[in-house]
Amino acid sequence: MNSVKTVALMVVLMLLFMWIGYLFGGSGGMVIAFVIASVMNLITYWYSDKIVLKMYKAREIQEADHPKLYRVVKRVATQAMMPMPKVYIVPSRGPNAFATGRDANHAAVAATEGILEILTEDELEGVIGHEIAHIRNKDMLIGTVAATFAGAIGLIAEFARFSAIFGGYGRDSENRGGGIGILVAAIVAPIVAILVQTAISRQREFKADAESGEITGKYLPLASALDKLHRSPVKLNVDNRPATANLMIVNPLSGRGFTNLFSTHPPVEQRIARLKELSQQAVYKPYVS
Repeated sequence: MNSVKTVALMVVLMLLFMWIGYLFGGSGGMVIAFVIASVMNLITYWYSDKIVLKMYKAREIQEADHPKLYRVVKRVATQAMMPMPKVYIVPSRGPNAFATGRDANHAAVAATEGILEILTEDELEGVIGHEIAHIRNKDMLIGTVAATFAGAIGLIAEFARFSAIFGGYGRDSENRGGGIGILVAAIVAPIVAILVQTAISRQREFKADAESGEITGKYLPLASALDKLHRSPVKLNVDNRPATANLMIVNPLSGRGFTNLFSTHPPVEQRIARLKELSQQAVYKPYVS
């Protein structure tokens, strides 16, 4: 069901891009904006692992450096029938974890020092299962495609606002709704695009939670881990890099009320409730700590 919702949201994003692109620049404007956004996101996608890991000063480890973490990652990767990803530790007391890399053969899983201090091995296995699921589901690719469309829409909207300031609308714009209509679309469309993009991200988080349970059987330990991470008074510092917050297993940025609409993560309470429901539906006896 989550996959169907993701596909539907991607279609909405694509249609929105086609509409705003044609409305402002016709087919030519649509193509130019898409090419620019594609190149930018392709570079990010290809080098994401190196960029993100360097930003957080993560260090690669081997089994001798941290036997528990390495053992858990190796076990989960084996259960998921995937290549062993590289393992990193982030020097931060803020408990969190993330996966990065363009595919299963170039993947990395990173955990902060803080998360290793507060989680049991079963809880850590549930968290690592979530990150391995992201890799297996090619969520970096899906996120890049969504970001490409959203970025292209943003570029077209920026062109539209710039053109409005300098009176660049001509007769063709009147045939597509007029200058005022285009300007309104230029303001509304990027907001809608961001909402759709973050909705796609939330669906992928739900799917990764569910697949972690399927891979490891640790539905309830993952729920317990999410609760611990959510309640932790210490957060991973993303002040200078908020764009990477969507990679984390729990969003280190606070958001309440209306701002939740723009959150890349579902509310932790909903994720925990779904995991508990899935544990009851599992074909084997639910894990009990």
